[in-house]
Amino acid sequence: MNLQDAYAVLGVSPNATDDEIKTAYREKARKYHPDNYTDNPLSDLAQEKMQEINEAYDTIVHARQAGNAHTKTGGNAGGSRYHDIRNMIRANRILDAEMLLDGIPAASRDAEWHFLKGSVLYKKGWLEDAMTHYSTACRMDPGNAEYRAAFNHMQMNRQTGGYRTTRPVGGCSTCDICNSLICADCCCECMGGDLISCC
Repeated sequence: MNLQDAYAVLGVSPNATDDEIKTAYREKARKYHPDNYTDNPLSDLAQEKMQEINEAYDTIVHARQAGNAHTKTGGNAGGSRYHDIRNMIRANRILDAEMLLDGIPAASRDAEWHFLKGSVLYKKGWLEDAMTHYSTACRMDPGNAEYRAAFNHMQMNRQTGGYRTTRPVGGCSTCDICNSLICADCCCECMGGDLISCC
């Protein structure tokens, strides 16, 4: 994709600041995210559009890094889309980070993608899935100390029983059940009954 087409895809001027380009990218990514088109006849079209948006953003970022584009003051465009995603994860904007990650086509998902996806899943509490992505990142880039440290941390917690290995199902724990029974018993007693005779 040439630079002129890239600006057109994001709907911004070549004179746009780096922040304006980031904002345009996020808005387009949010609009055409594949999750918005599940079981929709337009899902294939949305996937193609999302790929085009990612390619346009990368083209502009790389051109600006190389000094091939005229920009207003506004700082560096951030290196790559991963720079923005890392900042979102640090700021606990987990859903935004996940949306951008999921919008990246499967063919473009490198070791860093898997590391960041693992980080998002870790923060969401989906620890076994996070472990899988960390493992994939280490396999794709075995020399990366950051990926290895995250994987080793997860593995140590798993071996010492520091986390559960499955996602919570139904969102209801044993404590929730006990609390519900006690609450129901109180309600029954108020009405003259007794749900739990020992309480």
